[in-house]
Formats: sequence, C-alpha cells, structure tokens
Amino acid sequence: MTEPSSPSSSSASSETQDRGNRRSWAQALKIYAEPTSLRMLALGFSAGLPPLLVLGTLGFWLREAGIERSTIGYLSWVGLAYGFKWVWSPLVDRLPIPLLTRLLGRRRSWLLLAQGLIMAGLLGMAFNDPRAALHPLVWCALAVAFGSATQDIALDAYRIESATVEDQAALAATYQTGYRLAMIWAGAGVLWVAAQVQGDAKGYVVGAWSVAYMAMAASMLVGALTVLLSPEPRPRPLPAARNLREWLQGALVAPFADFVSRYRWQALLLLALIGLYRVSDVVMGIMANPFYVDMGYKKEEVAAVTKVFGVVMTLLGGFVGGSMAVRWGVMRVLMLGAILSAATNMLFAWLATRGHDLTALVWVVSADNLAGGIASAAFIAYLSGLTNVQYSATQYALFSSMMLLAPKWLAGFSGTFVDAYGYEAFFHATAAMGIPVLLLIYLASRVKTAESD
Repeated sequence: MTEPSSPSSSSASSETQDRGNRRSWAQALKIYAEPTSLRMLALGFSAGLPPLLVLGTLGFWLREAGIERSTIGYLSWVGLAYGFKWVWSPLVDRLPIPLLTRLLGRRRSWLLLAQGLIMAGLLGMAFNDPRAALHPLVWCALAVAFGSATQDIALDAYRIESATVEDQAALAATYQTGYRLAMIWAGAGVLWVAAQVQGDAKGYVVGAWSVAYMAMAASMLVGALTVLLSPEPRPRPLPAARNLREWLQGALVAPFADFVSRYRWQALLLLALIGLYRVSDVVMGIMANPFYVDMGYKKEEVAAVTKVFGVVMTLLGGFVGGSMAVRWGVMRVLMLGAILSAATNMLFAWLATRGHDLTALVWVVSADNLAGGIASAAFIAYLSGLTNVQYSATQYALFSSMMLLAPKWLAGFSGTFVDAYGYEAFFHATAAMGIPVLLLIYLASRVKTAESD
C-alpha cells in the first residue's frame, strides 16, 4: 500500500484526474444512460425513502399531533443509528445470510433483508398514533432506521464495486438523484397522500397519516424489485480465517488500519471534514417541517412546492454537480457545495421573517434543493475515492457514519434552541456551522488520494 505522499500515489491520482478532465461534456453525460447508472437511480430511491420518514416528515406528523418541539428534536436521535452503522458494517461486508446469500449473492442478499425490515417498520408506524402512545411509534421508527442504515452499508459497497474509480462521480450523481427524488416523495408525497385522505376534515386526523405511511412502505418495492433484477458484482475473494480472532482482525481491525496506514496523520483531517461537511444542513433539517407547521403552511402547500420546484432543482443540482465533478474535479465542487449549503440556510432565516409567504417558500426550497444536489453528488464521489475496494462496505460505512454522528447529536437540541431563541436565530446559527468546513476543504484538497490495492 503506497503512502499518500509517495510519488507513485500522487502520479496515479493525477493521471486519473487528467483522464476525467479530458472528457468532453457529451462523454461525461453519456454514462447516465448506462444500465449501471439506471440501477443506481432506483437503488438511490430505495435508500433515500426511509431517513426522512423517521426524521423530517415524522416531525411534521408529530408537530401536527401536538408533540412539543423539544421532544421532536430529541426524537431525531433515532437517526444516530446511521452514525453507528460502522459497528455492524463488518458483518454486512463478510457474513453470509443462510440460503439468501447462496441465491442472490453477498451484496444483494443484505440489501433485500434490509429492505424487508424497512417495510415492516413503516407498516408498524402506520398503525400507531403518537397522541395515544408515542413509544410504540418510536420503536418502529428505530427498526426503520436500523434497516435503512444496513441497506446503506450494502448499497454503498454495491455501488463502489459496480464501476471504476473514473465513473464513481457519475454513479454518485444518479444515486443522489434517486435519493433526492425519494426524499421528495417521502416529504412532499407523504404530505400529499395524507392531505388527500384527510379531505375537508379539520385538525389532526391519524387515519390520513396511516394511509400515507402504508403508501411509503409499498414504495420500497422499487428497491426490492431492482435488487432482484440486478446482477451481483463480481465477488472479491476474502482471506480465510482460522479462528474468531483472525476473523475479527480481518473484519474489524484491517479496514480501519488500512485507512490510517494510507493517510497517517492526515486521516484526522479527512475524518474531520467528513464529520462536519453536512452539519449545517442536517441540524437545520430537523426543524424544517415543524417550521412549516408553525408558519401556517398547509400540507398541500408544502407538498406542492417541494414536489414541483424541489424535483426540478434536485435533478439539476445532482446532474450538474456530478458532471462538474467529472470534468473539473471533486474538490472544487465540494467547496462550491459547502458555500451554497450555508447560504441557503441564511435564506431560511429570511423566510422566518416573512410569515406565510408561499412565493418566498418556492424560492427558498428551490435554492436549498439545488445546493443539496450539488453538494451531495460531490461529497459521495469524494468518499468513494477514499475507499479501498477491498474493504468497501466497512470503510464507506465508517465515512458515512462520521458524516452523521456529530450533526445528528447536535440536531437533538434543535427544538430546545428554537424554543429559546426562535427560528431566525436558529437558521443563522446553522449557517455559521458551515464556515469551518471551508477551511477543512482547503486543507483536504492538499492531501493526495492514496492508491488502494
């Protein structure tokens, strides 16, 4: 394994980037029509559906049911399951599932198992009323989060093993497009379904939310069918373990030791960037739906704005971000995404001063989706480039867990902050969280990506 600062590693990294830079725009965009990219679009949809249903959209449901903002904030700690998925990622990376692995392969068997758990958890949420008893709904939400985190582990490995390094940025863009479309369906779609079922009834109607969450459970069939119809990546041989100690060494210690050995002290810098890059968006997002409720926006209004303008700007952001990363390099787009993410939080602070202003909501949501699409496409490509394919599931789980751990923990206090200082101050604070990220990106851009064997 070569060192990050070694000439051979630097040369390999430069040659890879030069090949990407020599591609024309037509060549850079052509990959989006390939079967691998289309599969990642559908699987990205499967990955993007559950998180919002146990975090953002659930906040809208709970706030409409009269649950306090501070409680909603603390319940966002359900999302910490995503921050600790590295704990069981070695099992997903190496442990076969009886019968299922023999039929589908290592990656697809874990994907299908995780998707089944997600569907079961969403159905459980559909048949519980938070006003009557909050705890059963929370346990079902935990099941969804655990299944979703497990799906992420297997899916990230599947994506990394399905294409060359040069094509990872484009796959990240299609994955992110599917992911963001699912977030719109899990946000705007679930609100639209609930509003249609509720009809002219006033106030809180639990049956409307039950039907909406059953529809979300059925939507997970998109991912399940894609898994069944997709090929298994060519399996990489795993070293045989003579005992439990050797298995734990290969499954737990080796992936993390590999990353540290490749980057040494620079590993701390890279992990800091990974841990803070999305902090402003994640912390802000927990209070977005309670904010809409408190500002007097109806479910239909939020659904319409997110569905129409959010879809267009998300697609634009994802494809433009992925294409820019292929042509100009990931780090430049990473910096652009960080700047745009902080700026859109400032727009939400401005929106908080407008009251019920539907036109302003359209512009702010559009800008937020555009920025999110660009930032996420570049960030996923960056994480993929740091991963050694030999330990793809475990290492990527570590990176994506680091991305969420600190932000999710901070987000738990968001409701308490809003109660004390108001929404405008809250959005300003989340924008300020993005400032240190710019320095980290600058420093990380000086670190050469280590060549993985």
